[in-house]
Amino acid sequence: MANTKAIPFNSTPLRGWSFKQGNRSSDAEWLEAGDPPTEVHRDLERHGKAPDYRQDLNELAVRWIGDETWTYRTTFRRPEESQEGLGVKAVLSFEGLDTFASVYLNDELVLASDNMFVQHRVEVTLKAENELEIVFESARLKGLELVKRHPEHRFIVHQTEISRGPVRKAQYHWGWDWGPIIMTCGPTKPITLETYTCRLQGLRVLYELSVDLKRVEGRVQVECEGVEGELYVEMVNNQTGKVEWSTTELQQVSSPTGGATSLYEAPFTLKDDVQLWWPRGYGPQSLYTVNAIARSGHHILHSLTQTTGFRHVELVQTPDSHGQSFYFRLNHVDVFVGGSCWIPLDNDPSRHHPADSSSPSSSSYADWIRLAAEGNQTMVRVWGGGVYEPAAFYAAADALGVLVWQDFLFACANYPAHPAYLASVEREARQNVRRLRHHPSIVVWAGNNEDYQIVERYGLQYDADGDDKTNPEKWLETDFPARYIYEHLLPNVIESETDGVPYHPSSPFGDGKSTVLKVDPTIGDVHQWNVWHGTMEPYQKLPEMGGRFVSEFGMEAYPHLDTLEKCITREEDRYPGSMAMDFRNKAIGHSRRLVSYVAENFRLRQDLEGFAHLTHVMQADAVGGAYQAWRRQWGTKGHRKCGGVLVWQLNDCWPTVSWAVVDYYGVPKPAYYAIKRAMQPIAVGVQRRFRDWTVKPADGALWQRDTSHVDMRSLWEDDVRFDAWVSGNGQEGLCMGKLTVKFISVKTGKQVAEPIEKVGISSQTNECIQLINDARVHIPGKKQDSREPYDPSKSDPFVIYAALHANDGQLISSDCSWPDPIKYLDFSADRAVNIAYSEDKSTAVMTADKPVKGFVFSEVAELAGPLSDNGFDIMPGEKFEIRTTSGFPMDRLKWRYLDMEE
Repeated sequence: MANTKAIPFNSTPLRGWSFKQGNRSSDAEWLEAGDPPTEVHRDLERHGKAPDYRQDLNELAVRWIGDETWTYRTTFRRPEESQEGLGVKAVLSFEGLDTFASVYLNDELVLASDNMFVQHRVEVTLKAENELEIVFESARLKGLELVKRHPEHRFIVHQTEISRGPVRKAQYHWGWDWGPIIMTCGPTKPITLETYTCRLQGLRVLYELSVDLKRVEGRVQVECEGVEGELYVEMVNNQTGKVEWSTTELQQVSSPTGGATSLYEAPFTLKDDVQLWWPRGYGPQSLYTVNAIARSGHHILHSLTQTTGFRHVELVQTPDSHGQSFYFRLNHVDVFVGGSCWIPLDNDPSRHHPADSSSPSSSSYADWIRLAAEGNQTMVRVWGGGVYEPAAFYAAADALGVLVWQDFLFACANYPAHPAYLASVEREARQNVRRLRHHPSIVVWAGNNEDYQIVERYGLQYDADGDDKTNPEKWLETDFPARYIYEHLLPNVIESETDGVPYHPSSPFGDGKSTVLKVDPTIGDVHQWNVWHGTMEPYQKLPEMGGRFVSEFGMEAYPHLDTLEKCITREEDRYPGSMAMDFRNKAIGHSRRLVSYVAENFRLRQDLEGFAHLTHVMQADAVGGAYQAWRRQWGTKGHRKCGGVLVWQLNDCWPTVSWAVVDYYGVPKPAYYAIKRAMQPIAVGVQRRFRDWTVKPADGALWQRDTSHVDMRSLWEDDVRFDAWVSGNGQEGLCMGKLTVKFISVKTGKQVAEPIEKVGISSQTNECIQLINDARVHIPGKKQDSREPYDPSKSDPFVIYAALHANDGQLISSDCSWPDPIKYLDFSADRAVNIAYSEDKSTAVMTADKPVKGFVFSEVAELAGPLSDNGFDIMPGEKFEIRTTSGFPMDRLKWRYLDMEE
């Protein structure tokens, strides 16, 4: 119905901000600030009041900032339409304040916030001229106050200080084993002034797909606040641009707030082969746009737009011969998930917020998700110690078909559950689930990251099958009250606020009886950290250390040299083990662990470039081998031993040495390409039986077996056994072709045994097919007599090289398996890599006459995108062609391989 006083909805960003140290009464100097989104470290850097903490040891020089109070202010005029008596509402909208914020409008306190993840809207009365001030108190100091205020709770945190436990702020700001301690504060998301007589919110599509997936039925809901106008809703097929459904006949269902906001809904039906949303590699990413419009006559008062997709998702957890399964099924198709874990892009997330015109813009999220997709990754897991990412992140995942595992934001701690904290958590959860629920890419919500590990390690009260399992209120009386959050509050939020999205209590979580400390490979998801952490097993053992779904594992590596030189500015600090390098690696025991793993497998290099290259090769071997082996365990329908693997981690939040497979500047490490090769639509794998050379064997085959700790049999390889297989995904996993397995001498490049050929191979869609199982390689005349001194001339270690060709001769996939450890191999014979560049330098073709291990182009950020491949091995008789599409000439890239002559 028309209203002569009705005006269109208007949202105006508030600009012209300044900031100062201290509270409102402080006499400190006011300095110009960036417009929100911004934060105090960035603003201090602009004025030369703080150094760039990404460089050298500068993190130490900015820690004081997090212990201070900071005040931001701006002034603005009252909009003409919000004059008194016109019935127009004026609302200050704060998308996010970090974290303890007191907001004053014209000297009156209008908002007190203590949760970084919550949005606030405050209806206000304006003057002609208005002053807005926001006082941000130290989250660290406030956290310490809250710990003292709640002596009834046993605060336990891993990773730095206990003060993070009671504070609803991004937990990694307190520092982690891959990131610095940077305690941010400020208006880190947009602040706007809204004026309106009518406002729409809560647009939601609830739906069910028919069993045959050809028909969808559901309801569209929208909340309307203010003037009673006409509501119009339409649904547009993004692929065709056609309006598939529209209506003005929405029924008022309820008035949720009991005030001026009413809920309206209308039923809809789409039939005739509705277009489904699929993950990448399994079908198209079909999307629909829903538009809701409030009109008064011919005037549009407000409109909302939301993009969604129709898909059916299941987290399949059923008993089987291996225990209980754990894998995803979308649109009735089983999907093996290979991807990575995601941390925030920066210690200050506002640097990448789409609303920040000075940031890399929203395209940065699209670029990162595209990087994952181009690396054949099908999932990213948003880790619980970070943030709920901006809409641009999830929209990119929707568009590119990358699945999202979303943790709620709890990590590695025993969190409290007193009433005020629970209320804040529930508000946070409902707001963010409502904001994100329309994204078809989100296929699971998990309650936390590794909090049940705390329960195990510290013996907190938890009985998964106890008498109180149906009485959540009782859990609040234990020393693990957060169970109430993970097993009652959050699943109820998911059930009421989403439609058919699975909930998982934690990552990892099995039956509630074993998680990280007692990895149970038969149930749930696992974090496998007995490589690097824990017992520090050889990474070659990873294939046998998996589970039903491996949601974390990894191996550290340096970034490329170009990245190191950007953050280590002094030439004299650019060597492995310098103070600046050690400071930059936050992992516990990193100096011992990284060097131990490198020295155990390779001949050590002391120069920075050479040592960095060794870490690249090692990380790629560890990660790539694990992906291949665990994808192999995908098996066949009804026998899904492993449902997926997510490496820790995809990205970094600052330039550093870490487990990331892509560095802070978006430059991939060789491990990124190892994942890409392992996750090809059709991928061949070959793996020799691993013999752990670092331990004393139990049998009598080892000379001096009572004193030696090295199994020298790894040198002469008189009993090599290997497997070969081919894996395919749901859409492109069917091929016909030939498998060839060659046994190539590391010394000479010649074949040391007759190759094996299998023709007429037919791989099945979405299955792993075993081609060779436990085959033995016999090398004539090369058996070493263990009763005689070791004779290198009688040892001829060889690479097992497997290549899968299509019937037309085209190479589909290849893989190779080297003897372990690499450091025992003799690379002294002349071996050279020949490189031929195309005329425009966009392509390089590599050949070699002997096996080459770990050929790596040293990539730079200026490449503006990944190469087609990197960090690969070169076999005699094969050509390896690498391309770039950015226009950066490849002959400007440095390159090296293992034991290359300088």
